Formats: sequence, structure tokens, C-alpha cells
Amino acid sequence: CVQPSVPPVPNYKLSMSIPEWLQAIQTYMKLLQYNHTGTQFFEIRKTRPLSGLMETAKEMTRESLPIKCLEAVILGIYLTNGQPSVERFPISFKTHFSGNYFHHVVLGIYCNGRYGSLGMSRRSELMDKPLTYRTLSDLIFEFEDSYKKYLHSVKKVKIGLYVPHEPHSFQPIEWKQLVLNVSKMVRTDVRKELEKFARDMRMKILKPSSAHSPMKERPRGKSLSPRRRQGSPQRRACRRDKS
Repeated sequence: CVQPSVPPVPNYKLSMSIPEWLQAIQTYMKLLQYNHTGTQFFEIRKTRPLSGLMETAKEMTRESLPIKCLEAVILGIYLTNGQPSVERFPISFKTHFSGNYFHHVVLGIYCNGRYGSLGMSRRSELMDKPLTYRTLSDLIFEFEDSYKKYLHSVKKVKIGLYVPHEPHSFQPIEWKQLVLNVSKMVRTDVRKELEKFARDMRMKILKPSSAHSPMKERPRGKSLSPRRRQGSPQRRACRRDKS
């Protein structure tokens, strides 16, 4: 009986450029594969301290099981820790398709004046983006255009704060510092809001909103990039959004 091969965890080498390093991390995630089983192998509670989530990420590298979008964000943070020039922040999307709402999250990356992302999705256009976007809004509009290819309309975009590089931090990740109802806004206004937020983020003047209002935890993990067969059993994993 042949043991399935376990992909080696990527190691940063000084000879690597940051885009090459991010590519190595994304390649590793793809080798783990997207979890199509309908069962989530790792429990990710968004309100947990960063230190606890980093322990879960370590477990992911040991177990080498398929992952979904939320796990990919945690794993991406874990693997980019110790690279202070690489800022990481969560980007969440709520989309509408065929009478249902879907949720998806990727890890936004900012480095050397450029934006990109890491992540996992059923759709290759809804995960990693190269570190080439000059503004945060360029990156978000790229995702919005990618969603359109699958007839999904983006309803809300939520942007979190930069995640500290201290893996033993007891502070939780700030998932939704900026919430935009993009379906009710024109692009020029969306761009203005995103650029102001990005500027404040770069100047590190934003404080977690969760310090004032504890985040309500949502039940169950839910990935949600578009799916091909709406009749599949996985459909049940997609909940209707009540908000």
C-alpha cells in the first residue's frame, strides 16, 4: 500500500523574491487541494486569539488534508509570519447567485506598494492574485470582475486590519474593519472608500473595531465560491444569509 505523498512545507530562502515566496506558498496550498467533501477538517473560530489559530495552521501542515477558503487564510498568515515587509489582511465577499447568498474569504497581501492575494476556492480566479495591483480598489474590482464570469453579483465586501506578525499574539484577527455594500454604490465611491481605508491602514492609524463591539460568531464554516452543480449535496453547506 503506497502512502500518499505529503507536500513539503515551503521554506523561505534569501535568494527568493517576495512574489516567488508567495507563489511557493500558493503552490503548497494547491497541493493540499480544495476540500470538496462537505466536511470541514479543521475548526476555525474567527474570534480565537491569533496564537490559537496559528496552532491550527501548524496542525494543517502536519495533517496535509484538503482545505477551504477560511483555512487557507489562516495557513497563509502562518506561512508568511516573519516577513515584516509583507502585510496580510482578510478580504471577505458576500455574493448572490440563483436566489442564494455565498460567502468567501481570501488573504489580501500588501508589499512594496503593490497588492495581491493568497487563498483557496473552487474557482481558480477567486483565490490568489499576483502582487501587481497598484491600489486596493484595483484588487477588489479584479475579484468583482472574476465573480461576474460566474454570474455572481457581489453584494458586500469586508476588509480587515493588518494581521500582526507575532504568532503568539493573544489578539484576535480583525475581520471586518470596513464593510461596503458595494451593490448599492457606484464604483467611484467604492474606490474612494477603499483608498482612504488603504491609506489609513498603511499609516497604521486604525484600531480594531472589535475592541468596542465584540464580534458575533457565525455558526458553521461556510466557504463560498461559486459552484458548478447547484444540485450537489454540497449545496446544503451553503446557508442563506440572514443579514
